Amino acid sequence: MKISRVHGYVLVLYVLLHHSLPVDAQKNRPNTLAWAANVGAKSFPSSTKEFKVDAISDTSKVVTKQIQKAIDECAAKGGGIVSFKPGTYVSGSIFIKSNVQLKIDKAVLLLGSQNFDDYPDMDTRIAGIEMKWPSALINIVDAKNAALTGEGTVNARGKFCWDKYWKMRKEYDPKGLRWIVDYDVKRVRTVLVQNSTDITLKGITYKNAGFWTIQLLYSKNLTVDGVTIRNNEDGSGPSTDGIDIDSSSWALIENCDIDCNDDNFCLKAGRDWDGLRVNRPTEYIVIRKSIARRGAGLVTLGSETSGGIRHILATDLSAKHTDNGLRIKSAYTRGGTIDDIHFRNSKLDSVNNAYQFNLNWYPAYSYSELPKGYVYDSVPAHWKAMLQRVTPVEKGTPHAKNIFITNVVATHCTTAFVGGGYEQSLLENFVFTDCKVTATQIGLLEYTKNWKWNNTSIDISIKKTEKKAKEEGGIEQKERLKN
Repeated sequence: MKISRVHGYVLVLYVLLHHSLPVDAQKNRPNTLAWAANVGAKSFPSSTKEFKVDAISDTSKVVTKQIQKAIDECAAKGGGIVSFKPGTYVSGSIFIKSNVQLKIDKAVLLLGSQNFDDYPDMDTRIAGIEMKWPSALINIVDAKNAALTGEGTVNARGKFCWDKYWKMRKEYDPKGLRWIVDYDVKRVRTVLVQNSTDITLKGITYKNAGFWTIQLLYSKNLTVDGVTIRNNEDGSGPSTDGIDIDSSSWALIENCDIDCNDDNFCLKAGRDWDGLRVNRPTEYIVIRKSIARRGAGLVTLGSETSGGIRHILATDLSAKHTDNGLRIKSAYTRGGTIDDIHFRNSKLDSVNNAYQFNLNWYPAYSYSELPKGYVYDSVPAHWKAMLQRVTPVEKGTPHAKNIFITNVVATHCTTAFVGGGYEQSLLENFVFTDCKVTATQIGLLEYTKNWKWNNTSIDISIKKTEKKAKEEGGIEQKERLKN
């Protein structure tokens, strides 16, 4: 089936229902996903030695050095557990080393410093571009066999970053610089795992991230289990993603509960010229038994797609009042292929869009152009990376294909489907099996190819306006009086 620029819920619904043919059992059967049994960390630090942070509970002092000293001593002596005495501690960037488990117990509250100087710049990647950026509050970089665990709380107190962002937006937007604001403002992530292997993040409640909460970058064999994220307690923080899996592989994300102000569970793989240069995919990822509350997407693929996103299983998930259920986003200049995605056994309740698929997403942000009055040779290096054109142009064409959606029930949605591909890049081979969608409008799909529907229903119920409902009620009452 191909839906191309069809407007109006009646006509679109006709097309869907009258072309909903059974799926060919052999040709369109997803693979067995045998790889899914091999995701996650393969080792965990020893617990035979414990090292206490030598600091006193005090909200007026920054104790970064004391925490780092305990971590370094633990690592130098072969590894073990680093823990805190019950209390509240303020810290800037700390770095967990190989064979070290940093444990934040139930009676411990770690507060992020609100001084940017406490987060020194490092080489990393942000929103698909490699550049200098503040280190996170908690970092696991170039490490093996490390962990961050506990039942305690990390409150990044990120409002100082949110305020900086909105101030810069007011300055940059009128100048035609919306595309670079997110890269210039340099907000602080809460947890960064980078260039690391066999890493476990378990438990802990994270609050009020200054930027992304957990970023898993250039890493493999990762487990994130039982994490709770609450980023809207101090207001609505911009770009406070939940968990971002970025050019990483063999990761297991499970039993998590995320309330944030951007994508909840997000898979990324680089942006435009720089992302195509790095060319590292996100692949072999399982996301399961988790919930998204407020946020932009239960499961989001993109918008950084340059290195490719493939072999993904998202199952036994729920979304409640989330903007989107399954979301795919990319851009004309991004490139990369989204392929072999399995979204299963999940429930979407009261989301805005059950499915949003858009390969030309947010043009004001997605496409970089230097405004008049700026000289290319004098702009920062990360501006130049953003401005570098992808050649040939076809290399920037993103693709999304082989998306298998099975046993997903979406109720009380505003819109069933939003978005589409474009003439050079169709959304190809999306297979819906045993799915249900109930929404007030069906929405619009553009540029699709070979969409298949097996035992799938779409129920569109138009909400009546209050005035119309009263009028109809009055008519019904008159009819009853006549009889």
